Amino acid sequence: MTEQPIWQPKPQHIKDSQLSRFTDFVNQQHNLTLNGYSQLHDYSINNRGQFWRDIINFCGVIYHQDAVQDLQDDGHMIEAEWFAGMTLNFAENLLRKNDDDLAINFTDEQGQTVNYSYRELHQKVAQIQQKLMQCGVTSGDRVVAFMPNIPETIMAMLAATSLGAVWSSTSPDFGMNGVVDRFGQIEPKVLFCANAYYYNGKTHDCLEKVGHINQQISSIEHIVVVDFVEQTNDTLPDNAVYLSDWLANTDNTAQVEFTPVAFDHPLYILYSSGTTGKPKCIVHRTGGILLQHLKELQIHSNITSDKSLFYFTTCGWMMWNWLVSGLATGATVVLYDGSPFYPDGNRLFDLIDAQKISHFGTSAKWISAVEKAGLKPKKSHDLSSLETIFSTGSPLLPENFDFVYRDVKQDVCLSSISGGTDICSCFALGCSDLPVYRGQLQCLGLGLSVKVLDEDKKSLIGEPGELACDKAFPAMPVYFWHDENNEKYKAAYFDKYPDIWCHSDRAEITPQGGMIIYGRSDTTLNPGGVRIGTAEIYRQVEKHTEILESIVVGQEWGDDTRVILFVVMQKGYQLDDELIKQIKTTIRQNTTPRHVPAKIIAVTDIPKTISGKMVELAVRDVIHGKEVANTDALANPEALDLYKDLPELNS
Repeated sequence: MTEQPIWQPKPQHIKDSQLSRFTDFVNQQHNLTLNGYSQLHDYSINNRGQFWRDIINFCGVIYHQDAVQDLQDDGHMIEAEWFAGMTLNFAENLLRKNDDDLAINFTDEQGQTVNYSYRELHQKVAQIQQKLMQCGVTSGDRVVAFMPNIPETIMAMLAATSLGAVWSSTSPDFGMNGVVDRFGQIEPKVLFCANAYYYNGKTHDCLEKVGHINQQISSIEHIVVVDFVEQTNDTLPDNAVYLSDWLANTDNTAQVEFTPVAFDHPLYILYSSGTTGKPKCIVHRTGGILLQHLKELQIHSNITSDKSLFYFTTCGWMMWNWLVSGLATGATVVLYDGSPFYPDGNRLFDLIDAQKISHFGTSAKWISAVEKAGLKPKKSHDLSSLETIFSTGSPLLPENFDFVYRDVKQDVCLSSISGGTDICSCFALGCSDLPVYRGQLQCLGLGLSVKVLDEDKKSLIGEPGELACDKAFPAMPVYFWHDENNEKYKAAYFDKYPDIWCHSDRAEITPQGGMIIYGRSDTTLNPGGVRIGTAEIYRQVEKHTEILESIVVGQEWGDDTRVILFVVMQKGYQLDDELIKQIKTTIRQNTTPRHVPAKIIAVTDIPKTISGKMVELAVRDVIHGKEVANTDALANPEALDLYKDLPELNS
């Protein structure tokens, strides 16, 4: 029996959508008769240079010099050259509007709200730009931020990139060594930071960390401190100044000046998780990120100038970069900084109603936590403005889909999306014109030749394999920082298949044209030689309301691998023999005997990265007595101690 969708767009929506308008545009431009997403996707893969030129023209990308060639692609994927000769400026494209429409809406954990129109945003960016120029910042210099998710972070990024400077950011909950390990490699000239931030009802000071960072990174010449939290005991480093004092003598009537840069000019530096060593510095190109984000936000997600886009993120996660690009659509970008559960789990649903959010983004873990908290927003909130829910960070389980449509909103496009820091965007994502199938990402990204491959590079449909991309695309990193001959770059993505990008996700392309993500392939379990994605087990464990969260790893045992499941219990519950039996039965009945854990062990915490991702590899290393190379990449490194020398794992 053919699987039925759990949501479908209305015909009128499809008729009026940005995807339909783009398809009509392509047909008119090239005298084609493309009909439907599948045909458009095929066109985008078979005519990549032409397709991305279509994106430039349809989305109204501002550029100064045009390209002499749209795509040169006759070597390795890394060597593909996009729009050679084109010059443009990222900030100019995000600041194309300069009127009284709302650009940024910000709410902090204390409930304070600040709004900036596009005109006011221009003014602030122009003032910061003047000071950066006085600091000697020019094209190619690095400007970094150790900041909460506040409007000033966006303003600083726009001011830096308006000059052709390279931007990099982390969130203030990073450990000092984690920040130094990242920023120290790229030698920034200017550091933006906040004096403190709020989280979960408490104030957390930043300036002690900033002093340490300043001492460790000799390239920092200027520190600009945003007085975000009112407190009387700020002690600034010698080369630091408050933002308000810094901007005191600037011309608030000046216009932003935009420095044109090459399409391949570095825009952002993002970082690998760093759990296996010093983080790799991934350099993203200006034109590639702009085109990819416009495609995903405008065409896939149907975000237009009358919409509002929110994503719950910190400045240390690539979703912040994705969110900020919403300005290029002319929409309102909605920011929130603080705990999503302060004072309770309704906080973000309250925000949807208060700010009339149309496109709401979060993590799969948050959706699961809201369900486990027993919340039913459909009954407690209006949510009439809500059109799309994005979810990423980990696989969104089929049961999470059920919860959203049952207890959040029935008429909403639930778009599970997947990509990563590596491409600062998505390989598979949502589309407002396509149906939603339970447990599936809706579609493969336009312009991306995404495949699922077996060990022999054979393409698979309806079977799990390695998520790969076999043709170059503009959002590939331009290079890694300080990476001679692209050695780290090739080792990261081209070790398994030398000529094909391998993303290290275990995935399946479905007959409906969507995708299922089973988890990282480097954490794939292999009991008895059978490959198992960890998400297949999490899906079953999630059914037990007694369990708050879990993490599953493989333990080498004898000449095989056995499955070990660690669980964190909800308050008031204990892991006893009866519950262990129930969990194993659920897993066995809904998967295979190979999936059933050999051991189920209760722990009080699960180690996660700063962006909230569980670190299965780190736990696997600990239970095998190996050292975790870089615990500064973790939000709670002390949790690793819970997994050391467990007697249960010796039998």
